[in-house]
Amino acid sequence: MKLRTISELLSQDFVSSEVDIKGWVRTFRANRFIALNDGSTINNIQCVVDFETFDEALLKRITTGAAIHIKGDLVESQGKGQNVEIQVKELKVLGDSDPETYPIQPKKHSFEFLRENAHLRTRTNTFSAVMRLRSSLSFAIHKYFNENGFYYVHTPIITGSDAEGAGEMFRVTNLNAEKPPLNQEGDVDYSKDFFGKETNLTVSGQLEAETYAMSLGKVYTFGPTFRAENSNTSRHLAEFWMIEPEVAFMDLAGNMDLAEDFMKFVIKYILKNNHEDLEFLDARLQDEDKAKPQAERNEMTLIEKLHFVTENNFKRVSYTEAIDILRDSTPNKKKKFKYIIKDWGTDLQSEHERFLVEKHFKCPVILFDYPANIKAFYMRLNDDGKTVRAMDILFPGIGEIVGGAQREERLEVLKQRMAAINIPEEDLWWYLDLRKFGTAVHAGFGLGFERLVMFATGMSNIRDVIPFPRTPQNAEF
Repeated sequence: MKLRTISELLSQDFVSSEVDIKGWVRTFRANRFIALNDGSTINNIQCVVDFETFDEALLKRITTGAAIHIKGDLVESQGKGQNVEIQVKELKVLGDSDPETYPIQPKKHSFEFLRENAHLRTRTNTFSAVMRLRSSLSFAIHKYFNENGFYYVHTPIITGSDAEGAGEMFRVTNLNAEKPPLNQEGDVDYSKDFFGKETNLTVSGQLEAETYAMSLGKVYTFGPTFRAENSNTSRHLAEFWMIEPEVAFMDLAGNMDLAEDFMKFVIKYILKNNHEDLEFLDARLQDEDKAKPQAERNEMTLIEKLHFVTENNFKRVSYTEAIDILRDSTPNKKKKFKYIIKDWGTDLQSEHERFLVEKHFKCPVILFDYPANIKAFYMRLNDDGKTVRAMDILFPGIGEIVGGAQREERLEVLKQRMAAINIPEEDLWWYLDLRKFGTAVHAGFGLGFERLVMFATGMSNIRDVIPFPRTPQNAEF
């Protein structure tokens, strides 16, 4: 008999058929009703046991968290809440189960407690739903790029360059930590290191992706990136995943078109394919809202927020226009913003971005043409000499979710930008070569995958949307 998933059984119309399933016990009531889940769906299937048929010692082993194998008949349910149930004919407990020490009991646990038990937290409804959505979003991303003629490029994890220029990178070395070789100046001699130079874990695959875009046309990366930022906020991880498309012969306008189309596609995909998980997470958020003061409650439900993105055109606004709007806004004039907008050139905060989306324009927003001094060196300088062809996409509830730009394709201008922030030309000679040999307008953007999963699931802490979070002082599991 073929092993079936609970998702398959609950989606079928027929009953009175013999079935074979395996899963984990959520609850076992009255020595009769087993709520079983196998991870294929957020829903459990009820398995009805005739306790007189089975040995009492076996029934005592059926506890929350136990893995079991059941064979029985799928029949129309006699109770409320489900259409079908299984009348158990054969039952086997797989492996060991210790009910006294199993931490995920059928009660509400704090997210902090579940992070401490991250190896088991997907046994809960919330985290199983989040991780199924994470999987679906990942598939949708690859599906979109595959259907639109992009090539998937695996850019290096170990790199000798700092794409962001921030310097917050993890060093990769096999030198003796206690007695590293020193040069004549008394500094560590990285020429004796494994790669013959100082290397780090990458913060972005963008620069390498550009090299492939300038030969294959349309490429994207989707891989792990790392940042040694000593931050314990709910929005920072030391290890996270990035999606970074790069396209040759595309300008900023084309980049904004691509990003909008891409974001709508992946969100439509989960609305269509993950409705049960989304409905559960939506209900969870609404329950949380009921306990909050009216002023702190979300104005949109989770599903309304997702439709807000898919059903609205993204408003395109220059940074300069946005600054004028924010400076003249009521919360700015009444000093209700935590960060008051005064001068042009200010780096916008999440509160400002959300005001533009949720209060002023009431649709997703793309800001463009940012001040050059708050953006990366590789972004194309505008003719005014003070702004660059950068763009950020702003979403409700989260603010900036996508950052991108038209890249600087002019060799001399790029050299000047690098010199201004002390990036040696010899460190990026290969990147400069792209501007020597067949240079062309090109553009791309970056999307932090965990930021997308947070938006799609309504989770408020980034540690809860990645299987095993890496944060300062925490590399457990």
